[in-house]
Amino acid sequence: MNLIPPFIHHRIAHRPNLVKIVDNIGWLFIDKILRMGMGLFVGVWVARYLGPEQFGLLNFALAFTSLFGAVAVLGLDGIVVRDIVRDPAGARLTLGTAAVMQLVGGLIAFLLILVAIAYLRPDDALARGIVAILGSMMLLKASNIAVFWFESQVQSKYTVWVQNGVFLMFAAIKVGLILQEAPLIAFVWAMLAEAIVVALILLIVMGRQGPALRSLRVSVERGLTLVRDSWPLILSAIAVTVYMQIDQLMLGQMINDEAVGIYSAAVRISEVWYFIPMAIVTSVFPAILEAKKLGEAQYYARLQKLYDLMVILSLSVALPMTFLATPIVSVLFGEAYVESGIVLAIHIWASVFVFLGVASSKWFLAENRQMLSLQRTVLGAIANIGLNMWLIPLYGSVGAAIATVISQAIAAWLFDSLQTATRPMFFMKLASMNPARISISSLLIR
Repeated sequence: MNLIPPFIHHRIAHRPNLVKIVDNIGWLFIDKILRMGMGLFVGVWVARYLGPEQFGLLNFALAFTSLFGAVAVLGLDGIVVRDIVRDPAGARLTLGTAAVMQLVGGLIAFLLILVAIAYLRPDDALARGIVAILGSMMLLKASNIAVFWFESQVQSKYTVWVQNGVFLMFAAIKVGLILQEAPLIAFVWAMLAEAIVVALILLIVMGRQGPALRSLRVSVERGLTLVRDSWPLILSAIAVTVYMQIDQLMLGQMINDEAVGIYSAAVRISEVWYFIPMAIVTSVFPAILEAKKLGEAQYYARLQKLYDLMVILSLSVALPMTFLATPIVSVLFGEAYVESGIVLAIHIWASVFVFLGVASSKWFLAENRQMLSLQRTVLGAIANIGLNMWLIPLYGSVGAAIATVISQAIAAWLFDSLQTATRPMFFMKLASMNPARISISSLLIR
């Protein structure tokens, strides 16, 4: 099924790689747009049904388990995709080894989750139960190899089919739970069931469309190579998760779960747009790697166009959302969440730096500069924790939003000015913020 309109396909048909990229972006956009529409509809309904306090507890648990997700994934996502593109013949060895590594990492992450929540909330049985159920999803991370495979082949349509088919089914289940007035724990079990079904079907589809599971191989030597390349990314992913999720955890611990609910309602709307850079960057990454082989000039020209595009798209979201935040929150979540409006109006500006950060993350990977990537994310995490400790007691959830914007700017942009190797990235991103030099027609990644 070709998603490219005929008038566009006709103009780029002579460039098969570009056709493949545009088609892949289309599938990823369908995936996220469907999730954004249906997800917001069901998510808002769930939020209204549960109320700020229980909705806050659910989001506290999700943020808490996410902190340990980096341990389960082991920073292998970009590494595995990169290595399959570079060495297609070794794909079965790479995928098999990565699957075993993530299975072990998932088990370690799950055990850490159980210990940590018992320490933080020893007297809250409901919170511990919810975190334990959601934490068991870490054991399913090995199924990510299917996603890696389809990304490396620029065939994300298969991932979209599976994830959205299951998503729609469980969206209906959640609506049924609301109508049956089910307790919070029932929604948590539904989330686990959805993750299990997605994992199983993805592996089956990969086995039919790509390498069969029985053909995958495992090698200790290959595992050591992957760890050597990915260990900075593991720490980097932990740091990223910290400065993406720590605000909800600190709100829950420093104020209460209701404050987390107010903040989470705003974040749901703000972060729903983050699929845009991820879909685009995932699809153009193979082309950028190919450009690097052709020469530095073409390589950096494509990167500059990518940064330009990220700024244009992020501002297209942030500017209108700033003025429409409170009405949107009131209409979607109801008056109980009206305080989320000002939080959203501030938090949405983090998107400018998130979009640029997602784009530049591929530069670190292509240049094999994982240590620099680790340094910038650690700096962002430290900044976010420090800013939250200062601003949350003063301004509550609004302070957490301010902390997020500042820390994202530090990690995704200002850090680049501190290192000689990344300073060109700093000026490229600065140039992308100048609207006078950007024309829409120049943004196509050629």
